[in-house]
Amino acid sequence: MDIIDINKILSNELRVNILNWLKEPASNFPPHKELKHFNDGVCVQYIGDKAGVSQSTVSHYLSWMQKAGLLIATRHGKWTYYKRNEETIRNYVTYLNEHL
Repeated sequence: MDIIDINKILSNELRVNILNWLKEPASNFPPHKELKHFNDGVCVQYIGDKAGVSQSTVSHYLSWMQKAGLLIATRHGKWTYYKRNEETIRNYVTYLNEHL
């Protein structure tokens, strides 16, 4: 876990919103036509639609968040689905509590 990278990611309101939306995907996104569940997360297209930004912007944000360990990506065919990495988020919060 790179605390500085995570702090940079969390300095952007949209990226924080994405993490919040993914906390309860069934409440924030329409049902997936392909998978019928959110076990593997939410499709990039749905995240981009909700965020109101271009596919390239949301893909860049999600990739960066994945590299920092905040998200887990799963491919199904040509689609990538993202969900929160709860372990990294817990470790981040623990680190803040212990060191700040």
